[in-house]
Amino acid sequence: MKARIRIKELESAAYEGLYKLENYLQTSALLGEHFELIKIRASQINGCAFCINMHTEDARKNGESEQRIYMLNAWRETKLFTEEEKTILALTEEVTLISNGGLSDETYQKAETLFGPNYLALLIMAVVAINAWNRVAISTGMDFDG
Repeated sequence: MKARIRIKELESAAYEGLYKLENYLQTSALLGEHFELIKIRASQINGCAFCINMHTEDARKNGESEQRIYMLNAWRETKLFTEEEKTILALTEEVTLISNGGLSDETYQKAETLFGPNYLALLIMAVVAINAWNRVAISTGMDFDG
């Protein structure tokens, strides 16, 4: 791929805005293991190799098992994930694939019941953040030395 722009260098204030959201989420009540599941699953859906690589490495460093990482794209077919994690993954998929109908009432209600409104707000913002990062990485041709 031909070299592309580096938004971080050209529009650092805009790029920094995404970092501020990321930093806020990392220091919020959002559990790190929930945040990493969101990041990996959204990045899988979006086909962002750079982000998949980064976030699977981060998840491993934080104790996530290889098996759960490998099974993440088939989470509905396994018992490796808790009810809460499955709800987070459903929410992640529905928000990421928003043109397919968006966040369903069923998933929204289940998430709100399990987590409460404040944690649900953090979950939604986490999905929004990684989708923004995926779009930056893909459109600017960020890659990794895999």
